[in-house]
Amino acid sequence: MNDAVEIVEVGPRDGLQSQPKLLETATKLEFIARLVGAGIRRMEVVSFVSPKRVPQMADAEAVVQGLPRRGDVTFIGLVLNRKGLERAQKCGMKEVNCVVSASDEFGLRNQGADIARTLEAARGIAAGARAAHIASGVTISAAFGCPFEGEIPVARVVDLAGSLAETGFGEIALADTIGAAGPSDVAAMFRAVRAVTGNIRLRGHFHNTRNTGVANAYAAIQEGVRVLDASCGGVGGCPFAPAATGNVATEDILYMVNRMGMETGIDISAVMATARWLGEKLETAMPSMVTRAGLFPPQGPGYHAAGQRS
Repeated sequence: MNDAVEIVEVGPRDGLQSQPKLLETATKLEFIARLVGAGIRRMEVVSFVSPKRVPQMADAEAVVQGLPRRGDVTFIGLVLNRKGLERAQKCGMKEVNCVVSASDEFGLRNQGADIARTLEAARGIAAGARAAHIASGVTISAAFGCPFEGEIPVARVVDLAGSLAETGFGEIALADTIGAAGPSDVAAMFRAVRAVTGNIRLRGHFHNTRNTGVANAYAAIQEGVRVLDASCGGVGGCPFAPAATGNVATEDILYMVNRMGMETGIDISAVMATARWLGEKLETAMPSMVTRAGLFPPQGPGYHAAGQRS
């Protein structure tokens, strides 16, 4: 088993997009800086979408302008169409991620487009990003269940993944957007998708709506997935999915991975401190289990600064 896991921090984008309290640009930039200081090296920071639909992301350009200029950190912008890609390119983004829905109804609610149209948009984004020398990835949303249509056939997700692999994306993520899956669902889905995606890097995006997020991340790791999305403090959730609570917490994933002896290069204590800070800014309690319970052993011997066992 490869002993390294890459965490893609999505708190600044996916974490904040559904929060009722709008944070100032300066606060978002401090959030991002704290995460970089904790060792996060890949992070989704903004979405280039309509501010009428997602007012929390209305300052995307200002956020990008204020990002720390570091060669060892990759910042990602979410784009849903060519207009979003053009905004990202104008800002100087080096990586973008787009979304294809595995459910017609969810696609219409989330992006105003059904499966076919989100797939067509993704192909256009991939081509545009390639021409602009911008790295591109794609997330298949509602891959494990839709709040409107129910169960999603594995064959449908496999067909989408195969089409996206042919399109030229460098990375494909499977998203449990509403936290419906169990570990066996995750294992079966990634196994089936890998059969049609070859050597393309696969990523897991899990929500903890029904308390299965960490277990699902473990199942993905067991299937060879080495890139996982997570949100500091466990904040987030799709604003267009009923009762969709937060993303799986970064520190909860880190704790599990550290106990497994796998490397991330991230300081779990610093992430926990950032989660507590974010809770104060958002005036809400963080869902993260580890931030509430603390590390084990509590501040005891055998833990390095990164929270890993010696």
